[in-house]
This record gives sequence, structure tokens and C-alpha cells, in this order.
Amino acid sequence: MSNRPARTALVTALGDRRRHLVALALVAAAFGVAAVLASSVAYYAAALIAFAVWMGWFVLTAVDWLDRADF
Repeated sequence: MSNRPARTALVTALGDRRRHLVALALVAAAFGVAAVLASSVAYYAAALIAFAVWMGWFVLTAVDWLDRADF
């Protein structure tokens, strides 16, 4: 276990800019493709992809936070 308090570990886990940029790029690409296709099914698929990306981002950030924190 590390000697970091939870708040410092959270700030560090949320400071991973690469994770944020990859998630943003994936969501933007999904909605970009949906805008090109311009169908309700494409927008629905883009929303599902955005949700899956958000959940992946959330889980990775939470695991990083729990790994760094000392409870």
C-alpha cells in the first residue's frame, strides 16, 4: 500500500491527460461517423459507444485511484 491520502491519489488519477484525450477522441469519432451517416440507428450506436467509453474511463480511473490511495 502507498502512503498517499485518498484525495491526493484521486487528483493524481484524474490527472492522466492521455486517458482523457483517448476517451474524448473515441466519442468524437463515434459521433462524427454518426453525423456522416445521419441516421437514428447511427446516433443510437454512437450513444452506446460513448456510454461504453465513459464506463471504461470510469473503471480505469477508479482502479488507478484505488491503486494509489491508502485507506
